[in-house]
Order: sequence, then C-alpha cells, then structure tokens
Amino acid sequence: MNAAIAPGLVQDLALNAEQLGKLTSAYLLAFAVLQLPLGIWLDKYGARKTESALLLVAAAGSVLFAYADSYSTLWIGRALIGAGVSGCLMAAFKGFRDWFPAEMQSRLAAWMLVAGTLGVLTTTIPVQWLVSQIGWRPVFLIFAGLLCLSSAALWFGLPSQILKSQVNPSTKVSGLAAQQFGYVDVIRVPYFWRMSLLGMVFVGGFVALQSLWIGPWMTTVLKMTPSQAAEKLFVFNFVLMLSYLGLGTLVPKLEARGLSVANLAIGSNLVGLTALALIAWFVQPAAWWVWLVVAISTTVNTLIQPHVSMYFPKSLTGRANGVFNLVIFVGAFVLQWGFGAAVEWFKVAGLNTVQAFQQSLMVYVGLGVATMLVFIFWRPAPPRFEVG
Repeated sequence: MNAAIAPGLVQDLALNAEQLGKLTSAYLLAFAVLQLPLGIWLDKYGARKTESALLLVAAAGSVLFAYADSYSTLWIGRALIGAGVSGCLMAAFKGFRDWFPAEMQSRLAAWMLVAGTLGVLTTTIPVQWLVSQIGWRPVFLIFAGLLCLSSAALWFGLPSQILKSQVNPSTKVSGLAAQQFGYVDVIRVPYFWRMSLLGMVFVGGFVALQSLWIGPWMTTVLKMTPSQAAEKLFVFNFVLMLSYLGLGTLVPKLEARGLSVANLAIGSNLVGLTALALIAWFVQPAAWWVWLVVAISTTVNTLIQPHVSMYFPKSLTGRANGVFNLVIFVGAFVLQWGFGAAVEWFKVAGLNTVQAFQQSLMVYVGLGVATMLVFIFWRPAPPRFEVG
C-alpha cells in the first residue's frame, strides 16, 4: 500500500526518504516480532483460530492509520497492520503441510503466492485511482472492512477442528519448555541457516523493494508521474503473479528431473542481481522493463521456505516456518530502512537524489553477490528427522 500512496504521505506529513522507509518498515518489524509466537500458535491452535483473530488486529491498525495525524500514530497503525497479517502465508503453509502430501508442497506454495499477488495488484492502479477519488485515508477504512470480512470468512469457512500441537517424542517436557525445545531443534541446524541466508537477503530484499522503493524509484529516478508509476507497478505485479503461476507447474517437473531448489535459486538470483545492476546503471524511462526480469527471477526464492520445512517433522512445522519468516522480515526491515538511510547518506555526501538512489541500489547488489558466494561454498547437509 505505501508504495502506491507514498506521494500522498510525503505531501501530507512532509516525510523524508528515511522517515518513509521507517514508516513502511514498521509493518515489517511487527511482522518479524510476531513470527516466533505465531509458530507456537499455529502448532497449538491451528490456522483457523490464529489467522481469523490476527486479521482483526490488522483491521484495527488500518482504522488507526486512516485517522492518524502524526508520524508516530501512522507508525503504530502500520505496525498493527504488520502484526495482524503476520500469519497469512504461514497459516497457509501450515495447512498445506498438515493436509497435503509432500509432492504437492511446492505447487501449493506457488499457487498461494499467486493469490497473494492478486492482492498486491489492487495496490497499484486500483488504489491509485481510488486515492485520487476519495483520498488515502478512506482507502484504509475500506481495507479495514475487507479485513473484517476475511476474518469472518476464515472463521466460518475453514474446518473447526484444532490442529493439535505435537511435542517431539524424545522429550518429556511440556508447556513453555516444550515450545523452546522445538525452536532449539530448528535453530541448531546449519542447513536451515544456509537456506535462511537466501531468505534474508533475497526474499527480504525483494519485499523491501516491492513494498516501497520501486514506486519512488520510478517517480524519482525515472521521472514518472504517480499515475504512470502505478501503471508500471500493476504490470510488475501482474508479471510476478504469472511467474508464480508458471512456477507452480514447472518446478515439480524440474525437481522430478533432479534439479534442486538450491540450484534453481543460484541461477535465478544471479539473473536477478544482474538485472538490478542494469537498473542502477541505466536510468532512462525504458529501464522499467528490467524490473520485470527482477520479478520473474525472484519467484524461485519463495520455494525455499516450504523446501526447508519438509526436513522437519509436522510437530515443528509451525516453528520452523516461524523462524524462517522471522529471518526474512528482519532482513526486509533492515534493508527497507537501510535503503532510505543510504539514500540520505549519499545525498549528505554530495550526490544528487538520482545518484543517491543508484548508489544505494548498488550497495544492495554488492550484498547479494556476497550472499551468493557464501551460499555456493557453504554446503552443510540437510537435517535428519523422522518426518511425518
């Protein structure tokens, strides 16, 4: 949302690039903080109760954001939205892991992201048009109502049975101690951290760009109007959605031929980093097409999370996904805020705004290259649990 309404926020509240980055990062920070308790709640209470309750928190945050008259109130509202939607993808992954066979996990994950990207599409041209008609504040009231409807749909539409939390049978502890034991089982696995490193830098970095900085890049660097930027963002997210759709069909076939998710991620991320370097160097309006390469190349990274969770027993699925998501959104928070801070730093150093954006993006590309080198040369073995 903030990528589409950023010009209105800047105009109404006189926000600079660093403040805009911090405001949007409030969503990511709250999202990250909720991941560890979320893993426990999903394992203990199931997707239906957990997700329908959290969406009401997001609705409350949307209302607060709509009526905010200060930066601090906007920040709190945005944080509540982040906390409230922190379980959307996780609840789906938990349900997929419990209810569907292993060979369907990659396809279901990709299809879930198709559904999510359909939602992202509403924040481009439709939101831009709606904001021009009624303003950004009423738009958030509308979304608060939609979140309440979604909560009700999950509560009344999903199966009512509770997914019982399963404690690792090798231990006799219970309660909080059992929950902590489950997290220890996850975080002590080197293979988990190898894959999480990709999640932090590439998935987190993409979230940071998609949810905020692509919009200002198009308006500030490529000199587009807000409506032109909204049109390009619509195309970007539409291509992203089609990529997820194709991924759901293609990846199972590639895996059946022995091509691993890790190798797919290496190839796609090298393409994505090359595209980002071209974007930073080529600042003509036609360069927006290169963002579509970034959208296509990043989709493989989203398969890493369900891939990793398959190495853990079902009793740890919620917690494994929770730690993984925590790593992703800590990365997204740091990178989203850091990009804005880097822009301001380069401006203080004497660069103009366009040059500051270019150099900030190149810093991220350098971080991505370093991450790929670590991933390629560090190869711990997957964990060996009795999964079921």
